[in-house]
Amino acid sequence: MSGALIDWFRHAARDLPWRAPETTAWGILVSEFMSQQTQVERVIPHWLEWMARWPVPSALAAEEPGEAVRAWKRLGYPRRALWLHRAAVEIAERHGDEVPADVDALLALTGIGPYTARAVAVFAFGDTHPVVDTNTRRVIARAVHGRAAAGMPAPRDLDDMTALLPSDREAAAVFNAAAMELGATVCTARAPKCGDCPIAELCEWRGAGYPENAPEKRPRQAAFEGSDRQARGKIMQLLRAAAGAVDPAEALAAAAEGRAAGRAAAQARDASQPQRALDSLIADGLIVEFEGRLRLP
Repeated sequence: MSGALIDWFRHAARDLPWRAPETTAWGILVSEFMSQQTQVERVIPHWLEWMARWPVPSALAAEEPGEAVRAWKRLGYPRRALWLHRAAVEIAERHGDEVPADVDALLALTGIGPYTARAVAVFAFGDTHPVVDTNTRRVIARAVHGRAAAGMPAPRDLDDMTALLPSDREAAAVFNAAAMELGATVCTARAPKCGDCPIAELCEWRGAGYPENAPEKRPRQAAFEGSDRQARGKIMQLLRAAAGAVDPAEALAAAAEGRAAGRAAAQARDASQPQRALDSLIADGLIVEFEGRLRLP
């Protein structure tokens, strides 16, 4: 399986800018932060702008955190921008402006969890670790276990991937990337392209006749339209576009703008939603209140 996937990846991999040989560990770290819960196509232009402006951690660390939030634009989950700024400060101050290679040192940085730490160690430094994301878990569930979907994340996922990794360091890194790529582009959740799959002949799910035997699924995320997340996004959009501090009344008006009518938007009609959204942004450190006005940190 590993050999077939590696051969496929070498000619079928998407041309992503952070896969270029000259990409630094910092560039790979930024790509991992930006790609969390965000489609790759949306990430590419933001990553290119970010790396042109802040090619090393110390360049970002020298800026105010609000500049990172502003440059994040509409990538979503803007706390990632604050975490990435803090991580840049930590890298500049603790590690001489060089992203550390050690997984434990990476885990000690703000905003970096086990997946991101292993991904940077593997894709930036060539270490041998299992790197398992949602796409990888789907490939393993189908190809190895004959299940339609992976279900909830579990420690077994890392054991499964470790068992598949080639012993060669370079091959192991490529296989990690190839499994992700297969899940993202071929072995997709809703419409898998089994005719294009390089491991179709080895797939247990295909061999079993594609049974609908998916285990428990992750709860579906609430609709964005009319949600607190949408209200928060409207306030952040206002602050990012503002030349200076903003009156809280403007932020509340932005959060309330365009709220839909009807039963499906009951939460959006909640009179307390704009204030709740603003309070949560302040609590998260994404907005600073100073002398009765609001600004980015």
